[in-house]
Formats: sequence, structure tokens, C-alpha cells
Amino acid sequence: MAGSFASFVIAGLAFHGSHIALSSTRLRGNLRDQLGERGFLALYSLLALATFAWFIIAYVHAPLLQLWPFSPWTAWIPILVMPFAAILLIGGYTTANPTAVGMERSAAADDPAPGMLRVTRHPVLWAIGLWGLSHIVPNGDLASLLFFGSLAALALIGTLLIDRKKRLALGSNWPRLAEVTSNIPFLAVLTGRSRLRPHEIGLLRIVAGLLLYAVLFLAHPFFTGHIVVVP
Repeated sequence: MAGSFASFVIAGLAFHGSHIALSSTRLRGNLRDQLGERGFLALYSLLALATFAWFIIAYVHAPLLQLWPFSPWTAWIPILVMPFAAILLIGGYTTANPTAVGMERSAAADDPAPGMLRVTRHPVLWAIGLWGLSHIVPNGDLASLLFFGSLAALALIGTLLIDRKKRLALGSNWPRLAEVTSNIPFLAVLTGRSRLRPHEIGLLRIVAGLLLYAVLFLAHPFFTGHIVVVP
């Protein structure tokens, strides 16, 4: 069954199913009680990495079932979107975020949403979501639609689920955070609820994000076997 579409679907179900089971069901609480917070996070990370690697390998070897023809202009979609996604990713991982696991105490800080959090309170998940969405149209095959689409959906729906959890977990600190941030990137800034502070994001994070994008762009043939062709 290796290399079949069935094996690709099974790998996808294993990744998404295990992720949902360990993050949004009673199993999470039961395992955390038995293993402790660190033990649970170690198990969660190991299982996520293993099933995600399986999902990627199954996607690479899935049969090509083209849904729409390739148009050269669509190559520009990820080229234009991915620099912003890379900056979000770097900024998200290097900024204390009250919505992240174990970072709830930062919601009580004088400024609960510094730097990148003024753009969105879920920068890492939006980076993954934008990565997934931007790669659907240029590929145009069923496996890519399911692979990138499901990962984008997992990330973006995850922002809503995390907001619901943190609204309860952060208590009186949640309104302070929600007032100066938004889930959708730049919405709080555009509606006047917050002001973008580029100096808090920092030039280093922006440069690091662009360097990450450059590395991913140049290494694209090694990941996919396809050179990115600019129209």
C-alpha cells in the first residue's frame, strides 16, 4: 500500500487524529495527570513529529491526481506570501505569548502583547496557515489540496480553539489581551484598538524571517524535487 493514496490518507488521519486527541479531548488531561506536564509535552511532541514525518513522506509518494491545470501566475502566490509567513514564524517563536503553553503568566505583564502580538496573537499558527493556503493553488492536485488544506485548517481552527481555552484560563487578564490584539492579522491595528510598534518586533526578527524564507526558497528542490519557477 506504500505510495498509494490510501496510505496517504491513513498517514493524514494519524497525524490529525493524534493531534486533536491530545489537544482537545479528555485524553489530554488524563495523560497530563499521569505523566506530568513535561512528560505529556514530550509525548505530544514525539508523536506529532513522528506522525508529521509519516504524513510528509506519504504526501511525497502519493499518486498525482490533477484537479486543475497549472498557471504560471500562481507561482507568485507563495513567493509573495511566504516572506510574511516566515517573519510571523520567527516573531512568534521569539516573543512571550500568553496564548502559548506555559506562558499564561505573561498575560499579567504591563504590556501583555508586545511586538509581533500586535499583528496577531497567534503568529505561529497564522504562519502555518498562510504557508498551507498559499501552496494549494499552485499545485492543483488532490494530494496537495488535502495535505496543505488540512494543515492550514488545523492551524487556523486552532486559533479559535485556543482563544476559547485562554478566555477561561486567563480570567481577568483575557480582556486586557483581547483589547490590544486580534486573531486575524492586523485587524486590531486597522480598527484602531492597537498600534503597531515596529521597534518592538525588531529588525533582527524581520531579517531572520527573510533569511529563513531565502533558505526555504533555495532548498525547495530538495524538499519537493521541483524548482520554483518565477513567471
